[in-house]
Amino acid sequence: MKIVACINHVPDTETKVKVGADGKTIDPAGVNYMLNPYDEYAVEAGLKLKEQYGGETIALSLGPDANKETLRKALAMGVDKALLIKDDSVRDSLSLARAIAEELREMKPDCVLFGKQSIDYYDEQVPGLVAEFLGYPSVSVAVKLEAKDGNVTCDREIEGGHEVVETSFPVVISAQKGLNAPRYPSLKGIMAAKTKPIEERQAKPFPSGVEVLGISKPPAKSAGKIVGTDASAVPELVRLLQEEAKVI
Repeated sequence: MKIVACINHVPDTETKVKVGADGKTIDPAGVNYMLNPYDEYAVEAGLKLKEQYGGETIALSLGPDANKETLRKALAMGVDKALLIKDDSVRDSLSLARAIAEELREMKPDCVLFGKQSIDYYDEQVPGLVAEFLGYPSVSVAVKLEAKDGNVTCDREIEGGHEVVETSFPVVISAQKGLNAPRYPSLKGIMAAKTKPIEERQAKPFPSGVEVLGISKPPAKSAGKIVGTDASAVPELVRLLQEEAKVI
């Protein structure tokens, strides 16, 4: 079985974001990057499928050379191979998905795994788009995955509960928190990952459907207002909630 985990290189969750000089991207100075947390569940799911079915696991990432750092994290976790689809341009989800699907079409994987979303943009579009371009069935926000005799059963989160779906390989699955507990890279894995080669291919050009015109931080919150300290303040508080805050 050929299993591909698609992973992203994202700013650390504790990063203090600053708008870049172009007004359209974040300032990369002083920003620490990491493997997208949801993608860790995808990598772990791929490793478990390999343990069950055999075959090989491949970590794939599209982006600049900096993405190699994240690919080595996947290698340290136990992934067999790493592939960088090299691209220094800024893409929207549509262009990104088309480029990833183009590479996957040549690879002919049995299972493609994503995290349910990337924590930098949070749009949750790429896994479904890739499945559509490949013509593969798609299961999103999976919190349980069982594979047997070429069939796949997943529990997926929906509003108000869970939904159980069945499909077969090949398939695209996006992982939600709770699917598994990602393993920590061992010292042996970390040392081996430093010397493993990372294959590089040039990303295919596809136009973006969305153009970012500008980004900005939300406006600073205004100072709070104290209208009183006892029951006599209630009428004024109600008036402010109605007329200024407009919440009642």
